[in-house]
Amino acid sequence: MKEWIKAARLRTLPLSVSGIIVGSSYAYFKGHENWKIVVLALLTTLFFQILSNFANDYGDGVKGTDNENRVGPKRAIQSGAISVKQMKKGIILTSLLSLLSAMALIYIAFGKKDFGYSVLFLLLGIASIVAAIKYTVGKGAYGYSGFGDVFVFIFFGLVSVLGSNFLFTKHFEWLLILPAISIGMLSVAVLNLNNMRDIENDKNSGKNTLVVKMGLETAKHYHNVLVFMPMACMITFSVLTRTSPIPILLVSFILIRHLKVVNKAQTYKDFDPELKKVALGTFFLSLLFFLFLVILKKY
Repeated sequence: MKEWIKAARLRTLPLSVSGIIVGSSYAYFKGHENWKIVVLALLTTLFFQILSNFANDYGDGVKGTDNENRVGPKRAIQSGAISVKQMKKGIILTSLLSLLSAMALIYIAFGKKDFGYSVLFLLLGIASIVAAIKYTVGKGAYGYSGFGDVFVFIFFGLVSVLGSNFLFTKHFEWLLILPAISIGMLSVAVLNLNNMRDIENDKNSGKNTLVVKMGLETAKHYHNVLVFMPMACMITFSVLTRTSPIPILLVSFILIRHLKVVNKAQTYKDFDPELKKVALGTFFLSLLFFLFLVILKKY
């Protein structure tokens, strides 16, 4: 059990639910409340993230990408703690749990009336499962072709924020595109840090991430955009909706200090501690976003 918990990579879970918190918070601010949707949306997202972590462990493990040259923490298959066969069973089980949780969420949100919406969100759920697995698994793994950033932005940002809000409201809140972009880009920033840390090993293993394609120095400039753009989007959102800019202003202190470290980084190991800062910073941003919307609604 201890090894499976390690393989689930608990430190990645707070980031995965940030978009759900933002989308659900704004729905609450607009007068929509349903704790069952909140719980099931969070549970489904956690299953998707754990599935992604298992699949990444499996895909990189069988391809030989995870080896002694990898800078980050050892993974389950790489260390021999979990066999390839066991991890495959874990992926199947987590896929089923993800699908069951998604179906329960869809039923609670739409019931029998909104059949079209139910089908749409079921397809999104299936797409999320496929995307989680295909990042590193199989010959056409998109993480090995530099498309990981696009999928992370779409699923962690747009789908997570806009989709979770839609479950409550049954219509799109178009201004939420701004915080959706913010959460999506910060999630990509975490992936970019991971790929900057592993650039040499990925290059030698044939894993052509966007960082491998653009080179380390360009990846640092790209990282600046991934961090500064969310700040601008969140401030713009607060002005347009007359909500508080304090959440992003507080988190900005963490993010700006983080950028100074990244831009001065000399070794690949320098990037590893920064993953946690951006991931937790994004999570705290979502919590502060929720807290200040609650305060605004109350007073």
